[in-house]
Amino acid sequence: MSETLRPAPNRWRVLALWLAAITMVATAGVLLAPSHPTPDASHGAEPVELGVELHAPVVAARAVPNLAGLPEASTFGTVPTAPLDETAAEVPDGQLVHPTKPVPVFDQPGGAAIAVLPTTQLGSDTWVPVIADEPGWVQVLLPSRPNGSTGWLSTQDNTLTIRSTTNWIVIDRAAFRLTLYRDHQQIGTWSVGVGTTAAPTPTGRTFVLASMTDATQKFSPVIFPLGIHSATYTTYGGGPGTTGIHGWPTTDVFGRPSSDGCIRIPADALATLTNPADPVPIGTPVLIR
Repeated sequence: MSETLRPAPNRWRVLALWLAAITMVATAGVLLAPSHPTPDASHGAEPVELGVELHAPVVAARAVPNLAGLPEASTFGTVPTAPLDETAAEVPDGQLVHPTKPVPVFDQPGGAAIAVLPTTQLGSDTWVPVIADEPGWVQVLLPSRPNGSTGWLSTQDNTLTIRSTTNWIVIDRAAFRLTLYRDHQQIGTWSVGVGTTAAPTPTGRTFVLASMTDATQKFSPVIFPLGIHSATYTTYGGGPGTTGIHGWPTTDVFGRPSSDGCIRIPADALATLTNPADPVPIGTPVLIR
């Protein structure tokens, strides 16, 4: 797998401003050049390095007095006005954020509040991948419907904890393969079962939403719900139709379409993902293609 699957967040606008400023300074230097010769280092003059330091303005977040009036950006929620992910074929760069208290989600920096992001999801702390940033803001993937929902979080009030992971997962539906990467190295690749034609595994970039056990089922000791949903089922087994990664007790399901949308993985793959010495962290980016 090419390392080009891990692009950094988009900073083109800041870069463009920086380049424009450099051009302006260079032009001004030509117009205001003195008529006497430029000092020469050989005659004891120190060369002067001109530094240009730019700080893009921080757009303040709007006050949101009533978070309870907003839809919840959780696997159980729907955020109909959420901006959709526009670069769903790229793996996020591994920066993750966790809200230390419920925080508003905005449609753009300084824009309208469209949802509230809770501190936990399905028993695990909420960690969501950053896909873009601007001064004072990060754009993140959301675990709510519709698939591909994103939103902007303010970093200006110290309500977000930030960390990074070098793990990411790629699921190739056509090849029936799940591959785990860490530090740009392939850790393992396994034949898996994916959704059938009637209930296909959804595509796009998402993330490991939680790690959970469920005593009512016997097919997997650990289940990893993802931040993406079935397009076929609005509800499944009493839940919201969340797509997940989980084990399976028999091997006949691997290497073919065999599920209702979830990714069924063999026991050694599940053991690697749950390895106590180095488990795949919550928030790990996942690309399904």
